[in-house]
Amino acid sequence: MASGNEFPTPKALLFDIGRVIVRVDVRRAAEPLGEAARMAPAEIWRAIETDPRWSDWQEGRMSAREWHEHLTRRFGVRLGFEEFCEVWNRALDPETILAEKLFAELGRRFRLALLSNTDPIHVAHMEMNFGFMRHFPAAARVYSCAAGASKPSPAIYAKGIAACGVPAGEIVYVDDVAEYVEAGRRAGLKGVQFVGAGELLQELRHKGLIE
Repeated sequence: MASGNEFPTPKALLFDIGRVIVRVDVRRAAEPLGEAARMAPAEIWRAIETDPRWSDWQEGRMSAREWHEHLTRRFGVRLGFEEFCEVWNRALDPETILAEKLFAELGRRFRLALLSNTDPIHVAHMEMNFGFMRHFPAAARVYSCAAGASKPSPAIYAKGIAACGVPAGEIVYVDDVAEYVEAGRRAGLKGVQFVGAGELLQELRHKGLIE
């Protein structure tokens, strides 16, 4: 677990979602999409993530229905909107990496917030199906698709700090992507790079943040 900078007891914790709280396996979505488009899963997912409109999708400049229409037309895939959403959400494993009880414990002592590069389909699915969300107030959930910016843009970190309601120096920020952790540190956050649940729990205990 790489924390990189020492910090006193914080007042808030700011978590990334994908590959920190929620397991993400894009193959589960890419395989049915690739099969329908007659493309290999890795090939179609690479094409999706490098699509010229990917940032529009991630930053809220496209609706879910516009994204569905764009991709199905581009790849010649015959999937209705509801079926497309179901396939898209397969990338999110219902068994989380971090247990909900961790957020229950942390929430008794600290403000909790989320900071995630994500899209409207995944947001709707997570808010409906993942129990950990109840520990994060709606106003403390910062999604790129609602914020109009994505990590590592300073703009989204500013929104994450505002969501926590305390100064940046009093916030511990947990993310699995080194580039995003460093961007958070530049914004004044106390960054911790996530490498695994066990390592994070050890780090939190070492800092006296959990028992």
